[in-house]
Amino acid sequence: MKMKDFALGVVTGLAAAVIIKEMSERVSPYLSPNNILTTIKDEFKKQAPIDGSWIYMKTEQFNNGFTETPVYRGGISRMMDGEMENFEFAADARSGAVVELKKV
Repeated sequence: MKMKDFALGVVTGLAAAVIIKEMSERVSPYLSPNNILTTIKDEFKKQAPIDGSWIYMKTEQFNNGFTETPVYRGGISRMMDGEMENFEFAADARSGAVVELKKV
């Protein structure tokens, strides 16, 4: 095998990997809802144990008055000082950042 043929194969393989990665991000540009929920639960666990949690697996549009952002909606319940607290949240589907948090 000539070095030129080997180098051509390596370059072709790298180019194909980059193209596949870019295409997969375009097909699903959002983070996994389970990963987002895990991150949010970890932040809540710093204050008190979690009793339950949920997240919708489909995105919806969230309007904050300036822009529309695709979000996942979900909720967390926990016991705090002997009382049940329930929270609902909207998390940015691209970054996972919480854009809305309400105590219900």
